[in-house]
Amino acid sequence: MCLALPMRVIKIKDKEGTVELGGVKRKVNLQLLAEANIGDYLLVHAGFAIQKLDEEEAERTLSFLKEITKKL
Repeated sequence: MCLALPMRVIKIKDKEGTVELGGVKRKVNLQLLAEANIGDYLLVHAGFAIQKLDEEEAERTLSFLKEITKKL
């Protein structure tokens, strides 16, 4: 199973971004999303940003994922 997580961009340098979720920071490749900006939420999978999300959709997805993990 593959899972992409919504993460917020906190830094951009060339084609690489630093994203954060829950205090965890990761470097991601931004080549697929040239329009990414600091503060944007991006879906991140396997080290690549694959889609831009609006904040409401990102928060809804994160809330859903929290509910799922509570039931495990």
